[in-house]
Amino acid sequence: MASQSPNLPAPKLPETMRCPETGRTLRRDVRPFTVAYKGFSKTVDLPGYYPEDDGESVHVGDDMAVTDEALRTLKEEVDRIPSQHTVRRIRKKLGLSQREASRILGGGPNAFEKYERGEVEPSRVMGNLLFLLDRHPELLNDLRGPC
Repeated sequence: MASQSPNLPAPKLPETMRCPETGRTLRRDVRPFTVAYKGFSKTVDLPGYYPEDDGESVHVGDDMAVTDEALRTLKEEVDRIPSQHTVRRIRKKLGLSQREASRILGGGPNAFEKYERGEVEPSRVMGNLLFLLDRHPELLNDLRGPC
């Protein structure tokens, strides 16, 4: 199967579909959805296929990406586990490649690549280290070790 080029737009989804469980017609729409984490919440606009009433919805493709992003944001705010965007921003601010960041800060040789792709969440310890270095980038020299 050929993969789609990243420069091409995503294929347009049909306006309607049949619910796999009930056979009812569902229409493509965007509705508010609340993501909750440890007593905190964030409401996002969730695309999907919805019935006319408040019944079950169906989500396909990248529909759930907005809820994943909201959960990452809540984890960053509540538990200080940095999102992939925050990891990338801090690493670039420190002037480190992904390999250098992994070597100096730890986590394994491909840790920052995985953090920044959202495949793996940094540990709380790594998150604390990154947030500390974000506020005090001069401390990176102490972690580099002897030249």
